[in-house]
Amino acid sequence: MNARSRSLGPLLLVLIVTTGTVAAVLWTINSPDQVRVFLMRLVLISLVIFLGILLIRYFTLLWFAFMQHTERDIEEFEEGELHPISVIVPAYNEATVIGAAIESLLALDYPTYEVIVVDDGSRDDTLAVAARFEGHADVPVRVFSTPNAGKARALNLGISNARYPFLFCMDSDSTVEPQTLRRAVAHMADEAVGAVAGNVKVLNRTSMLTRLQALEYIEGLNMPRRAQGFIAAVNIVPGPVGLFRREALIDVGGYESDTFAEDADLTLKLIAAGWKIVYEDQAIAWTQAPDHWLDLIQQRYRWTRGILQTLRKRRRLFLKPFPDFPLWLSALEMAFEAVIWPMMNVFAHLFFALVALLFGMGELVLYWWLLLTLLDLGAALVTVSMEEEQLWLVPLAVIYRFFFILFLDVTKTFAAIEELFQFGMGWEKLGRTPIGTTEEGVA
Repeated sequence: MNARSRSLGPLLLVLIVTTGTVAAVLWTINSPDQVRVFLMRLVLISLVIFLGILLIRYFTLLWFAFMQHTERDIEEFEEGELHPISVIVPAYNEATVIGAAIESLLALDYPTYEVIVVDDGSRDDTLAVAARFEGHADVPVRVFSTPNAGKARALNLGISNARYPFLFCMDSDSTVEPQTLRRAVAHMADEAVGAVAGNVKVLNRTSMLTRLQALEYIEGLNMPRRAQGFIAAVNIVPGPVGLFRREALIDVGGYESDTFAEDADLTLKLIAAGWKIVYEDQAIAWTQAPDHWLDLIQQRYRWTRGILQTLRKRRRLFLKPFPDFPLWLSALEMAFEAVIWPMMNVFAHLFFALVALLFGMGELVLYWWLLLTLLDLGAALVTVSMEEEQLWLVPLAVIYRFFFILFLDVTKTFAAIEELFQFGMGWEKLGRTPIGTTEEGVA
């Protein structure tokens, strides 16, 4: 399929959907009364089915997240039993933030660890800023430079130069809390655990857009991750905060660079190899969220397409006669949350908006939207409380439901369509601002 065909694919699909919708509206308006009655019944059945799926999703995630939260007590290692850890930080054009990231690592409450920074051919002063920390008195800091080859290869270079049996990988635009390594490594007492996914929080809560993302990270990303942690099958170890057993990474061959979501790809490989992936909510990293709408769209396009690339790449794992249940469940949940549910949500909004116009059922549709908002308010209250976060985030669930989630789901839907038709896409670097501790950025 050539580039021209790929570019026309999404437009053709949108044209077909639009034409079909207009045809359905015209046909409904001119239909006999008995057909309209049948369609109204179909609408009600559709509404019940959609709400059923919605309620099952919400309460399943909340229940498993709550169970993980209440049963999360992990005994930390004694001081003399703590295993040394190699911290790996890949960086590309991060001169404005890499210094703060390294400073947060040097402030970790942990007896023995090293910091490895891998500059991936940056064109700014990233290498120079990182090099200033070499020779630190208390914590060894080593800086490597390599021609630009992507994040996955930078991480693999760090892994190959690491000295210790546990590897902590962190994005260079993030900072970590002092207790992060202690809380994460405690899970490694179970030798079946291959990785620990940490808790990513939004630092720059300075605008409505970034505050909505702060709520999304708590409710939309960390709640599912917490629920998955209950069955030790977290399907994505996030880039800003993840602890790995070196043996596990070597077992699966490390990171691969042929998708936009190298973290999702690696995690599925670990689960397929039989390793447990758990969640630790006190292993906290603060990250910069996009503060412009276009940057947010680019980020979510990359996430969605990367997940779809990973699922397509690993499809053979799910075609086995008896696929591994944790792997199957993790991949199914990944596909559902990244693509299936967003598409269902977009379709449902369009469908019920048409229902309100065609059948005069606007009041019923309004009740439906209010129910969704109440569910989001409840989920926000529970998850914000579990994370001991700022309660002023909870009322944002109203805007979160009526606008933000729909905006993200439309973005994910178009990203999925473009990935389906193999539409070309590059890796756009997001803008950064110097990291500083602000009142909005402290939980």
